[in-house]
Amino acid sequence: MKITMIGSGYVGLVSGACLSDFGHDVVCVDKDAGKIKALEAGRMPIFEPGLDQLVASNVKAGRLSFTTDLKAGIAGADAVFIAVGTPSRRGDGHADLSYVFAAAKEIAQAADKPCVVVTKSTVPVGTGDKVEAILKETRPNFQWAVVSNPEFLREGAAIGDFKRPDRIVVGTEDDHAQEVMREVYRPLYLNAAPILFTGRRTAELIKYAANAFLATKISFINELADLAEQVGADVKDVSRGIGLDNRIGSKFLHAGPGYGGSCFPKDTLALLKTAEDYGVPLRIVHSTVEANDLRKTAMGHKVVEALGGSAKGKRVGLLGLTFKPNTDDMRDAPSLEIVRVLREAGAEIAAYDPEGVEQARAMLGELDYKANAHEVAKDADVLVLVTEWDAFRALDLKRLAGAMRSPVLVDLRNVYNPAEAEKAGMTYFGIGRGVAGAEAPLEQKVA
Repeated sequence: MKITMIGSGYVGLVSGACLSDFGHDVVCVDKDAGKIKALEAGRMPIFEPGLDQLVASNVKAGRLSFTTDLKAGIAGADAVFIAVGTPSRRGDGHADLSYVFAAAKEIAQAADKPCVVVTKSTVPVGTGDKVEAILKETRPNFQWAVVSNPEFLREGAAIGDFKRPDRIVVGTEDDHAQEVMREVYRPLYLNAAPILFTGRRTAELIKYAANAFLATKISFINELADLAEQVGADVKDVSRGIGLDNRIGSKFLHAGPGYGGSCFPKDTLALLKTAEDYGVPLRIVHSTVEANDLRKTAMGHKVVEALGGSAKGKRVGLLGLTFKPNTDDMRDAPSLEIVRVLREAGAEIAAYDPEGVEQARAMLGELDYKANAHEVAKDADVLVLVTEWDAFRALDLKRLAGAMRSPVLVDLRNVYNPAEAEKAGMTYFGIGRGVAGAEAPLEQKVA
């Protein structure tokens, strides 16, 4: 099949590369000439493990190409995927669909034959109807079929998620479009990946519902972590205890500094706005968003508390800046709010991230960026583990403590065992690990 991917960002590039690896002929189209030139030279616009090799092998095989010429890119295409950005609209939280609608109009103008148009971008319920209307209005003599095919890719594990998906959701009631989509994903037949065919609006809602539910699990366990600290419990064991229940599951039950990235923050807001437009209150999702915002600020204050209540003139070392490991994505990362709080408290900040420093500079400005964890620890009054990169999981805590002015570790990801940290000479602060403070009877704390 010939497949065209409109947009060569995170979703478009990963999806296009994977589809070409399946044997399809894929053209990725983007208006950014600099990005296309870089891709043709083998330079990736994002960091995603294994993506550079995947792109290179399929370009070499002649199955994957890049262009800024939309008309040439979609010539003869059987399916055209729209994978452009849908950022939160400034001021009201609605998803900005201007790029999606512009792409639809340009597809209709440039197409040399009727084709299946697939929205891969995350879009609110009803967007497919508007895309179809634009196509028909622009090119009324063509028979258009519009499909919703939401992505469920985790940054840092996107290639594996695409090739071994839990499910493939296809929203269309058009028989021809269904057959085209079956052919697109036929290579996954041996993996027994289930394809769920639904109505288009249902598929659009599934994407938002999935992200909102996962975001809710994160905010839920984070709030339980606060309670665990007060009652003398360990939230890691709480997570295991409830996660072993198959009805709940263990994923997304790791207490931390809050969720960020390109999906959860904007998708929960967009879902709330859609619900508001239809007069349906989503109180749980609203509370999830509010709890997450408060969480990030609270983590900044937690660091200040670890410094004895004052950060003025103190040196804080941050390990990790991106919202999660194995990505360079800084969008809505907890580190952004943590740095803001620390700056306002008068702290001097040093930081290291394996992949996100360039993006961090653009969003955080000038910090004292270092080349490794040991440089960050030098003369620091507190070391804060913000992002659980593999490179931070087996650090020599004793060596770090020896380099610090005051050996205090604030572990916002619960990577380390408190006893091991204390054995290395560090004062340890974790998330929801209140066992050490359980000496006081609960009745006293409640009183």
